[in-house]
Amino acid sequence: MSLVQLKVIGCGDAFGSGGRLNTCFYVKSATTRFLIDCGASSLPGLKHHGISINDIEAIVISHFHGDHYGGVPFLLLDAAIHGRTKKLQIISPVGAKQRISALLDLLYPGTPVLEKLDVDFLEYTSGKLLIAQNFSVRAFEVIHSLQALPHGLRIEISDKVIAYSGDTSWTDVLLPLSDGADLFICECNFFSTQVKGHMNYLELEQRLPEFSCKRMLLTHFDQQMLDRLGQLTIPQLNDGMELMV
Repeated sequence: MSLVQLKVIGCGDAFGSGGRLNTCFYVKSATTRFLIDCGASSLPGLKHHGISINDIEAIVISHFHGDHYGGVPFLLLDAAIHGRTKKLQIISPVGAKQRISALLDLLYPGTPVLEKLDVDFLEYTSGKLLIAQNFSVRAFEVIHSLQALPHGLRIEISDKVIAYSGDTSWTDVLLPLSDGADLFICECNFFSTQVKGHMNYLELEQRLPEFSCKRMLLTHFDQQMLDRLGQLTIPQLNDGMELMV
């Protein structure tokens, strides 16, 4: 049995509620190192924990909102400036190359970044298995801002399964997405507020008997959730937390 380490670089919402960083999970095994999401604050978060950008082999993006992929241009800029030569895979819904190129042009006009790097853009399709370097990804369409192309992710690495809801309100897709997973990271933005595109805790708690995952941890809290941590029966992530899967 192989061990997979997951480091929470950031597990906050888009507004940095409670001072938490945007979503970014660093996954490390004996064979690979990659990120699940790379929100706008990810580069300083990674450096705070002493994680070398050059060691990251892939970035898996759940959807195109800034708190989930807005850190990619800064990570690429850092890699280009410091002479990275290793290939980097960026795995995402359709269109990452165009979106990230446009962001780089806006943020650092005239600065060659992608031209200096070996970046392989891979696009997943819902329901189909995508084989990356030393791990695989199966994406599931979820309910969030349609323009952001939202997906939940089921990642198999060695003999472990990490499932991640991405941003979504309740959808029955979460059940096969997380079925038997060693770890299921589930967004739960609100405690009782009902907003299309995000989960609320009271609804999720009622659905718990339907899940078959081995472990569930909550993420992406707004201030309402942070104020009610003492009322939660489902464990949650914190920035800097380190898990063995």
